[in-house]
Amino acid sequence: MVVKRFWGRKKVGRRVLALVLVLMLMAVAGCSKQEKNQPVSSQNVKAQQVELKLAHFWPSTHPAETQLVQPWAAEIEKASNGQVRITSYPGNNLLQADAIYNGVKSGIADIGISCFSYTRGQFPVSEVFELPGITYNSSQVASRVAWEGIQEFNPKEVQDTKLLMVLTSGPGDLYTKKPVRKLEDIKGMEIRATGLSAKTLECVGATPIAMPQSDAYDALSKGMVKGNLGPIEVLQGWKQAEVTKYVTKSPFLYNTLFFVTMNKDKWNSLGPENQRVVEEVTAKFFDEVAAGLWDKQNEDAMNGAIKENQMEIITLSPAETERWIKLVEPVQADYVTRMSKIGVDGQKILDRVKELADKYNQQYK
Repeated sequence: MVVKRFWGRKKVGRRVLALVLVLMLMAVAGCSKQEKNQPVSSQNVKAQQVELKLAHFWPSTHPAETQLVQPWAAEIEKASNGQVRITSYPGNNLLQADAIYNGVKSGIADIGISCFSYTRGQFPVSEVFELPGITYNSSQVASRVAWEGIQEFNPKEVQDTKLLMVLTSGPGDLYTKKPVRKLEDIKGMEIRATGLSAKTLECVGATPIAMPQSDAYDALSKGMVKGNLGPIEVLQGWKQAEVTKYVTKSPFLYNTLFFVTMNKDKWNSLGPENQRVVEEVTAKFFDEVAAGLWDKQNEDAMNGAIKENQMEIITLSPAETERWIKLVEPVQADYVTRMSKIGVDGQKILDRVKELADKYNQQYK
């Protein structure tokens, strides 16, 4: 009897222990299910948020801010369920235009938008997209050429940040106080220009005068310069239609390339899912907004110059255009020479850019 009671007690003990274990497992499973199904609290979302500071130089009213940066940032925040928030600092409020790329690289800003040409010499390969002698019919064309090309070439100079996209101002023109209908008309004419534009003007016989765009209106009104080479939007945005009378269409002389880039450490901190979100939203905004952003501005500026300021639009004949392009070829040759000195096949890159320009000029007529 003693033995039977012992084994009976042992059986009861085992049953109790088994029951306890089952209840514990059920409790753990229930908690896990509850945690899995429980919505993420606002505190948790806040803890997961990545706050990004974006620096650029355009004023807060510029279409680059109102039509590109703000809607793009809002879409990223929405698509990431609030985990990625971008705050824009326009008008040089965080960094000056020529310090933006390096400021992003060092982490002063997390994202930056500015011109490659503001730090000329730092981006030697990318200068190909601003070379004269390559015709871009629109900013849509020039932006697509540049973005496809720079992804294909993947130059080392842009690998120290996460390049999100590039875009361009598209073709610029000559705005002058006297008509320029042929090469002989521009000989010796003082024209405001900087960087590659200055070299270009020297090739066609003009006298480039270096000054910031902000000083051009005053210089033109006082006769210190007789013209300007720049994006079409300056006629309206910088009111230069008030102090010039003629527009010589010259889409082969001018193009400005902008970058949108991100600090690499910040990019890596996003994690794979949010990186995917940023890339997908950025690709959408490049196609739908950024690539052709300047076309609308340029169109409005040109229409205003004609209707409100009665500017005369001069279109060079095909034969005259060829004369101009022939004269700026040394700028292209200089690019190829400089590339060879750093071990890059500049001619191959230049030929590829011309191929892309032909392709997209046909696609976006």
